[in-house]
Amino acid sequence: MRLSNHKLSVIFRTSVYCFIIGCHLGYAQNRTAAGEPGSLKYVDPRIGNVGQLLEPTRPTVQQPNQLIRMYPQRKDYLDDQIDNFPLTIVSHRLGQVFSVKPDIMPVDTSRWHKRMPYDHDLEITRPWYYSTYLVDDEIQVEFTPGKKTGIYRFTFPQKAVKNLLFGSYNSGRSDFKFISPTEITGTETYHNDIRVYLYGVFSQGGSTGVIKSGKPVSSNETSGWRSQAFITFTGQESAIVFKYAISYISPEQAKRNFESELKEQSFETIKDAAEKTWDAVINQIEVAGGTEAQKRSFYTALYRCYERMVNISEDNRYYSGFDKKVHESSRPFYTDDWTWDTYLAHHPLRTILNPSLEEDMVNSYVEMYRQGGWMPTFPVLFGDHACMNGFHSSIMILDVYRKGLRNFDVNKAYEGMLKNADEATLIPWRTGPKTKLDDFYHEKGYFPALAEHEKETVIEVDSFEKRQAVAVTLGASFDDWAVAQLAKELGRQQDFERFTKRTLNYKNLWNDDKNMFIPKDDQGNFIDIDPKFDGGMGGRDYYDENNGYTYKWQVQHDIPGLISLMKGKDNFEQELDKLFREGLERSKYAFWAKFPDATGLIGQYSMGNEPSFHIPYLYNFTNSPWKTQKHIRLLLDTWFKDNIFGIPGDEDGGGMSAFVVFSSMGFYPITPGLPVYTIGSPVFQKVTIKLPNGKQFAVLANHCSVKNKYIQQAKFNGQPLNTPWFTHAQLLEGGTLELEMGPKPNKIWGRPAAR
Repeated sequence: MRLSNHKLSVIFRTSVYCFIIGCHLGYAQNRTAAGEPGSLKYVDPRIGNVGQLLEPTRPTVQQPNQLIRMYPQRKDYLDDQIDNFPLTIVSHRLGQVFSVKPDIMPVDTSRWHKRMPYDHDLEITRPWYYSTYLVDDEIQVEFTPGKKTGIYRFTFPQKAVKNLLFGSYNSGRSDFKFISPTEITGTETYHNDIRVYLYGVFSQGGSTGVIKSGKPVSSNETSGWRSQAFITFTGQESAIVFKYAISYISPEQAKRNFESELKEQSFETIKDAAEKTWDAVINQIEVAGGTEAQKRSFYTALYRCYERMVNISEDNRYYSGFDKKVHESSRPFYTDDWTWDTYLAHHPLRTILNPSLEEDMVNSYVEMYRQGGWMPTFPVLFGDHACMNGFHSSIMILDVYRKGLRNFDVNKAYEGMLKNADEATLIPWRTGPKTKLDDFYHEKGYFPALAEHEKETVIEVDSFEKRQAVAVTLGASFDDWAVAQLAKELGRQQDFERFTKRTLNYKNLWNDDKNMFIPKDDQGNFIDIDPKFDGGMGGRDYYDENNGYTYKWQVQHDIPGLISLMKGKDNFEQELDKLFREGLERSKYAFWAKFPDATGLIGQYSMGNEPSFHIPYLYNFTNSPWKTQKHIRLLLDTWFKDNIFGIPGDEDGGGMSAFVVFSSMGFYPITPGLPVYTIGSPVFQKVTIKLPNGKQFAVLANHCSVKNKYIQQAKFNGQPLNTPWFTHAQLLEGGTLELEMGPKPNKIWGRPAAR
């Protein structure tokens, strides 16, 4: 028998356990109200943990921007079984290393594949602490993260067999070795050629074994493909603590990481330190007013903005997947970023909250360029992960430069931007030298498309991702604008003039008849398509993950030029209205079968995908800025609820969450690369940002409520403000934006005529 009272009611035991730790969210809320400082009590990592159609958020337990990230391996929040627990998630949605799972049955190979049921109401997920109860085996699992280290605590039933099973996730060689009854080392091969190293210590000694030829044998080491090892504890203590460290450099460095972070530390001390770290970053922004639900959505979004990039430096050294070498550096090295998702709001938010951290991240990009030969766009541990399209790291670099962040080699960064723009291929999901398609783009000013059913002739084009001809042309125009603008800042006049011409390439695909960007073939003829639905899966022949209605607005760098294409502000406003009201002309299931990324729909507007973030703010360029206020509130209230469905699309590790943070505060960086913000509709009566320079920026929204969402009048530092704009410099000076809010729109405030 596992428990002497095993035949007593399971309900009774569960109730006792629940009483001890406090049931799930009830625990979190009750405990946080008493013990967690400031706004930490509003963070609920479960928000958005069920995707509408595609990937859910992963509520990682980690310290902000640090290497160790843990999330139990399961499909999503609705999955009531856990496969195992990783020692770290190497990259956002790109894999993990070293699995561990507790078990109470005699060891055989099937136990590694046995899923472990848990009870949602007995699970606790805080940014710095995780706990779950495995109901079948009656095991409590707890975890808390260090920076390069972590601690698991497994509490087994009294008199039960106590096993820990170790495995690997990735193909390639792996090994485990118990170097003593209380120590384990391991190696796993990540992404074919990256060796990840483990050093760990158990709180008590055990009997060790491995799987060989499909059977458990007594041994202290194993190696091969997907190695499996186990340790069995026979002592009287029911709680087994496993402390470990990870290294991307060497087994010796893994042990050094352990000794520097964990050797003298307990589970509670690491947990308390991690909580204090989260307290500092979460409470950097203070809010007053708003509903409890709005606070939960806001602070949880802020928490997700710290999932990545991650610092992989170890004692002033780091492994780089860009040249497969270990480098010496006194500056931290960051990786794991997808700039197609993060340049819009995630990086701009960091320039406000932690500019020195953003400088270190941009410096890491520059070092990646030195090592790999191209300025990366999706840097991860193994190098530049060729995804999506465009070189939006160029926009990110321009943005930080114009906001006064200069602690990186700007000239080297510009060199990388220039090389990408002139010599790299624009073909989606590809890196490397340009092809004949790119030569065509540079000569003709647009990326050529194929007619429907026309066979692809360029071997470099991915068979699934296709050419994305319109999306590539629009994205390259924005990227080239960033090159031109940084060239101007650096006094490179010839480059400025050359690239300024290229920034207007987007106009080459404008079709007056359809009032939209339409693909052209290599003869310069428009291809007759239905921009709502044509282009294959995700519209990728012509667009990317979204249809022509979304890409109609992808000219953030030249909004006056886009207004001109639409024949003026009035027509521009009418087209925005149409976007939010236009029907699908087919069933939702038919639409989403082709466009699963285009979720969070209001009309043809897709809140669930990054290219749409800036669109509701475009009303601030019309005679009706009040419509920005209306739509922002509707979008936040409709699609960002404080529940497991509370994110309308792929959140991508901070990309969409940064939109929520900015929009909830009441302003947004509509054009990264221009150090200005446009005003929306704050959901709180007061927002205070504690700036790293010791000053504070405040947004006061007097009488703000769910009903009072419209700006009646505004002041900045006590002076009347009649435009929906302010600058980054004004923010850094510690300004105060004061808004008077009301239930009905003031249709005069913010109009261009009032400027």
